[in-house]
Amino acid sequence: MRPNLTHIALHVRDLEACISFYSTFCGMRVVHARGGSNGSGGVVWLAEPGREHELILVLLAGGRRQHQAPGDFSHLGFALASREEVDAVAEQARSAGVLIWEPCQDSYPVGYYCGVRDPDGNFVEFSYGQPLGPGAPLG
Repeated sequence: MRPNLTHIALHVRDLEACISFYSTFCGMRVVHARGGSNGSGGVVWLAEPGREHELILVLLAGGRRQHQAPGDFSHLGFALASREEVDAVAEQARSAGVLIWEPCQDSYPVGYYCGVRDPDGNFVEFSYGQPLGPGAPLG
């Protein structure tokens, strides 16, 4: 048997704020919700359009705010198609007061990236030029 990663589940304090964040910053959409009206107070599955049967982010109501210690780089990673897209996300996050890592270029395989904090304190990386995702080098 070869395991296949299908979902990542996070307990969140503010389900609606997190749905809005992952929709706005990551282009994810609700593909399943149960419990409460509009998924509030329950469980919500989010996916990137076209990947609804590949990888799901499950948000579970009832969590507490995350506090990452300095030097803790735990994060969710999203690939973008260009450096300009990374810069655009960084500017959007800066305006919203949630930018945690300014855009920077790092050595292979990290590439060009920035970091954003979701409403529950989880770190989310947006990158270009890593060896996976839409910004992956061909060859």
